[in-house]
Amino acid sequence: MNFLTLTKHLGARLLLGLALLSSTSCDLLEFSPNDHRVPEEFTKLTEKNLARLLAQPLPEGDTLRFVFTGDSQQFYDEAEAMVSSVNQQPGIQFMLVAGDISDFGLAREMRWVDEKLRRLKVPYLTVVGNHDMVGNGREAYQHIFGALNYTFVYGGTKFILIDTNSREYNFDGSVPNVPWLQAQLNDVEGALRQVVVCHVPPGNEDFDANLQPAFCQALSRTPNVAFALNGHNHSYRIGQPFNDGVTYINSDAFSERSYMVVTVWGEKQFRVKRVAF
Repeated sequence: MNFLTLTKHLGARLLLGLALLSSTSCDLLEFSPNDHRVPEEFTKLTEKNLARLLAQPLPEGDTLRFVFTGDSQQFYDEAEAMVSSVNQQPGIQFMLVAGDISDFGLAREMRWVDEKLRRLKVPYLTVVGNHDMVGNGREAYQHIFGALNYTFVYGGTKFILIDTNSREYNFDGSVPNVPWLQAQLNDVEGALRQVVVCHVPPGNEDFDANLQPAFCQALSRTPNVAFALNGHNHSYRIGQPFNDGVTYINSDAFSERSYMVVTVWGEKQFRVKRVAF
């Protein structure tokens, strides 16, 4: 092969390589670890999972059963094992994850966790955690999952998911958004009972102490609040820490290799079963 032919051959290969590179999605090219751009299939996950859930309504009077867990962070092997275990649970309608989907607020972390959890036989829903807000994490979470505060009604239960990561807002008095919470509690939307879900629980040093009394009173003065769910502490706990009649249930982290199956019926009756995997 002479020099001219070799040059043409190498030039053609170079052009082909550039063409392939330009046609590849940004999924393969990460310009910055804080870049939250992901393929469309990994966006609006809350909306998509809610649509899946609501497409299979629970018949009136049937018992509601869901899985509750939290703090997936970088525990990817544990996530796979959890999915295998949850998929064997009978009569589960959905799974709730109490925040800290990521460790460093990176879109790629959130996507990696979703790649594990989308193998569940049931939809999953999340609430934002403090680790999800590191760096550009807030924007990444909103792009990939959706709203920081939202509600849905399923199985006679109104679920209120609220951002309580006060430290990430420098305790400026805006988070948790107590007026929004109160408004949601006042509008039961036809539900029989209500459940409040957050990441940082009241009483934790990362929860705005100035807002804690109003937050707790909003729950305790609403007669149909069945219980509150939270994560952040990485350990299972259930009790009424404020002696106000409201039960708070704290989830294990994925690293602890256990989750809870929560069964709800009647006006406010519930049962919690801890499952090791």
